[in-house]
This record gives sequence, C-alpha cells and structure tokens, in this order.
Amino acid sequence: MSALGESHRSVSDATRQRFLALIRGETRGVTSGCARFGLRLASLPYGLAVSLRNRMFASAWKAVHRVAIPVVSVGNLTTGGTGKTPCVEYVASFYRRNDLRVAVLSRGYGSAGGRNDEALVLEENLPDVPHLQGVDRVSLARTAIEELESEVLVLDDGFQHRRLARDLDLVLIDATEPWGYGYLLPRGLMREPKSSLRRAGLVVLTRCDQVDGRRIEALRREISRYAPAAPVVETKHGPVELVNSSRAVATLDELRTRPVLAFCGIGNPEAFRRTLTDLGADICAFRTYPDHHPYSRADVDSLRDWFRELPADGIAVTTQKDLVKLRVDRLGDRALWSLRVRLQVLAGQRELEDRLQGAVP
Repeated sequence: MSALGESHRSVSDATRQRFLALIRGETRGVTSGCARFGLRLASLPYGLAVSLRNRMFASAWKAVHRVAIPVVSVGNLTTGGTGKTPCVEYVASFYRRNDLRVAVLSRGYGSAGGRNDEALVLEENLPDVPHLQGVDRVSLARTAIEELESEVLVLDDGFQHRRLARDLDLVLIDATEPWGYGYLLPRGLMREPKSSLRRAGLVVLTRCDQVDGRRIEALRREISRYAPAAPVVETKHGPVELVNSSRAVATLDELRTRPVLAFCGIGNPEAFRRTLTDLGADICAFRTYPDHHPYSRADVDSLRDWFRELPADGIAVTTQKDLVKLRVDRLGDRALWSLRVRLQVLAGQRELEDRLQGAVP
C-alpha cells in the first residue's frame, strides 16, 4: 500500500490499537508481559462482580421487571463489533412484516446527549419503528407500551441488561473473533464468561463468510458445550447498495471499477475493510476512528484535505453509522457514499424465525 494508503488514527484510536496489540499478545518484552499480567489480575475482580450480579438476578435478590408485551433482546458476550445493529433491524423488520407495532429500546451509548449513530441508522432504515434511548429501559418499555401502543419490544444490546425480563435472548458471536481474545475485561474484551451462554435462546454467528467451514464447526461445538438447547444460526453482513445522505443510491459496481478511499469509526474496522475487498474494491487509502466517534469540524476539514489526494476517478465510502453523523453528500468536491448492509441468514433461517415467532403469543 502506498503512503496514501497508510491508516490515519486519532490519538485515542492509536491508543486503542496499542491496547489491542497488547491483549492479543503481539507486543513482546518484559514491559508488555507485566502489563498483561496486571490486566489479568484486574479481570479477576471484574469476573467476580459479573458472577455476583448474575447470581443476584437469578436468585431474585435484584428485581426483574416484566412488562405486558413480549421483549426480544439482541446482545453479545464481548464489547462492540459483532454487528448488532443489522440484527436489530432484521428482528424489527420480521415483526413489522407480521403487522406488529415494534419499538426498539437501547442504552444509547455514544449518544453525547442526543441520538447515537445506531439509532440514526435504524431510523433511516426503519422509518416506521420508533427508537427510544435511555439508561432506564424498564421506564422506556412502559413508555413504548402506554404512549406508542407497541406490541413487541426489541432490546438493543440487552444481554447484560437483566432488569427487563425478556421472552427471547439472541446472542451474537462474531465468527472472526468470537471470544474477545480469550479473557474477561480488561485483559480481553469479554463482558461475561462463555458460561453465560446458557441464558441464550438462540445464538447468531455473524460474519461467517469471512472464515472457513472448519472454524464454524469448531465454534458450533464450543457453543453447544454451554448452550446445548440453543439453535445456532449462521449469518453474514451482506452489502446491498451505496447510499448517500440525500438517500440517493448507487450500485455496488461503483466500488469495482474505481479506486476507493474508505474510512470508518466502528468497533471492527477490519471487517469493513474486508467487506470492501471482498466486493472487489481497490482500496487506495483506509482511515480509522474510534467506535462511535463524534466527528468534529477538525475531523471534517482533515477528511476534506485527505479526499483531495484521491485520484480523479476515485470514490469515497464509509459506513452508514459514520455517514448519519456527518450528514453530508460531499466533502469538498468529492461525493461521499456509505455502504448499506443487511443481515443475511446463511443457515438456520427456519430456527431463527420459529424462535422469533414463538416469543410472541
């Protein structure tokens, strides 16, 4: 890759990349070894706290609130990057096709006082599905029922949110990095141990198109050890089209015939890069930002300057999560597009839809 193709990172993202290199074991030496040992020690009290909290909910020491309509949770075991938003969209769309009034409830991480990028994407792709954000999702559920007359609730990133009872737990596992480098936070990226999968009603493997069949079979065997009754569904994030902020669309062929400049601020930037290359894109430059990055004026100016280096026939592309925050069709004299993706089921569609249907009386 040329100098133009060197990844640019903000200070915070560079720190994140160094941290990931550390927990992956890619950095060597006494200092790195001591740092990993320290993180491992720090993960012990975290694990104890997670275990205690789950036991308190399981034994009713902490209250679990059940509402009058079905609740379906979409969550994961690790921090970020598993592709929850396309799955939430899939679930909400399933219920809308069955003529049910749906509302999505989320914590709103990264919202900075407004609607976060995930809510904006869902609002754009599901204009008839309201999205409520806030810390107290029990209160949000009651609002959705009483004021919006919702008939089913989809809980976004809800596996660890135990206060609101749910009728079905969908747990997403990224096939490219399923177990958060093998450790709980902060030594790894796991929010809960693998044993928590016993709460899952169904496991959704994402990005299955980016690994081989042997990896999938090994994952299925490991999942069955912890959740033997939960069906395992294989999916991918299938690119559909290019869309800009004015909702104009272009075909994916645009990526195959022109040099591509790409950037993103998501939990798994390499998955975005891989999706583009799998489409046949010739990526001449790739820039990353931290997950949920709030683009500033300085960021926009930097991107505009960067875009000037793109060949005259090049195309600039980002993710929908990034474009909904930038909300521009052009930066300078360059058009800006986002890649719209949909969750596509590769195996287990009947099991998935049966469980979704079974959650609703």
